[in-house]
Amino acid sequence: MSRLRDLAQIGLGSVLVLAGTGHLTVAREEFQAQVPSWVPLDDDLVVLGSGVVEIGLGAALLTTWRQPARGRVGKVAAAFFVAIFPGNVAQWREGKDGFGLDTDRKRALRLLGQPVLVAWARSATRPS
Repeated sequence: MSRLRDLAQIGLGSVLVLAGTGHLTVAREEFQAQVPSWVPLDDDLVVLGSGVVEIGLGAALLTTWRQPARGRVGKVAAAFFVAIFPGNVAQWREGKDGFGLDTDRKRALRLLGQPVLVAWARSATRPS
């Protein structure tokens, strides 16, 4: 079971580094669709900042293996997924297209993925 947990942690860390890199490069405009209109900051600044955070979290997941630090990194990653959830809700409520989410149904279904990410972060980093 611990091998599966290790692979889950590597997978999540890799996904975060890849997504964070996308924030800073090729998917920058797409990610701007997830910035709520009520956030009082420039959309691009929010995307760049969250990209840096995602790369940092991904790197931490890929390099932190000993408890209790491993568990703390998982908690921070889970908290990050909770913190960005309002952006996903805003994308749905405001009808913003991005990443092929071009209907209300697709945007609503995407919301179901956020609890999965939270659970993935917590389960991949909990003690054996």
